[in-house]
Amino acid sequence: MSNWTASDIPSQRGRTAIITGTGGLGFEDAFALARAGADVIIAGRNHSKGKDAVARIRQAVSHATVRFEELDLASLKSVAAFGSRLRSTLGSVDILINNAGVMTPPQRRVTEDNIELQFGTNYLGHFALTAHLLPLLRKGKSPRVVTLSSIAARDGAINFDDLQAERDYKPMRVYSQSKLACLMFALELQRQSDSAGWGIASISAHPGISRTDLLPNGAGANSVFGLMRKYLWFMFQPAAQGALPTLYAATAPAAKGGVYYGPEKINEMRGFPAEAKIPRQALDVETAARLWTVSEELAGVVFE
Repeated sequence: MSNWTASDIPSQRGRTAIITGTGGLGFEDAFALARAGADVIIAGRNHSKGKDAVARIRQAVSHATVRFEELDLASLKSVAAFGSRLRSTLGSVDILINNAGVMTPPQRRVTEDNIELQFGTNYLGHFALTAHLLPLLRKGKSPRVVTLSSIAARDGAINFDDLQAERDYKPMRVYSQSKLACLMFALELQRQSDSAGWGIASISAHPGISRTDLLPNGAGANSVFGLMRKYLWFMFQPAAQGALPTLYAATAPAAKGGVYYGPEKINEMRGFPAEAKIPRQALDVETAARLWTVSEELAGVVFE
């Protein structure tokens, strides 16, 4: 996969791709897949940003088949409604990219369902979304689910005793837990697919350190993270570069289920896609199975 770029994406004609998130990495994923010929659905909660993303892609790619669908990952009702709409209008889904997220809000916040916001949006919303789309994915052609993790997962731990950080909220620690959960979900989904014969390749990816609005939107423009993003911008690789591991996972013939991809250089902070190192704690199969069961209960879904 040496120096793999978006120009290496094989034709995606006849394939349907769903990407969560309207800006940053999600936009770059949608743009590249539309350019490769996929039928793209951009899913997000902000209509204005979604429609703008669609317009930008259509302006740049004359043959693009792309549309926006409303989805609020911080609302299990919205996730269920999204899944119901798509099951009634689509015959199959070939690519699902669980990308959207929120990072380090300074004060503890909760979703519509009273779930801590980072855990609920980054992880549980995508867990529920994948369950609702499973019937369509099982009908897909060589279907792939790509779930975004982060280098922050290295410092993560699944704290079942305070999963919602009700007793002790530390923004970065909670973010790291949510991204570790995403990685563990990707690995467990592959095990579940293999066991049940779903035929789905579940892959995880991370973007290294990339120039997106995740930091200022979450921690705030004047936070330490927000100011780093503003004044040390040269340390962050462009979003289009950060999207490459995800795009590789979603489209490259050589990408494998159960594998984790990220940038190749400087401790996986930047560069071209390569196989990433899975943190030791993400390989705990018993914890992953327990997290799966707890998540089905919290989200009110069953994978079948």
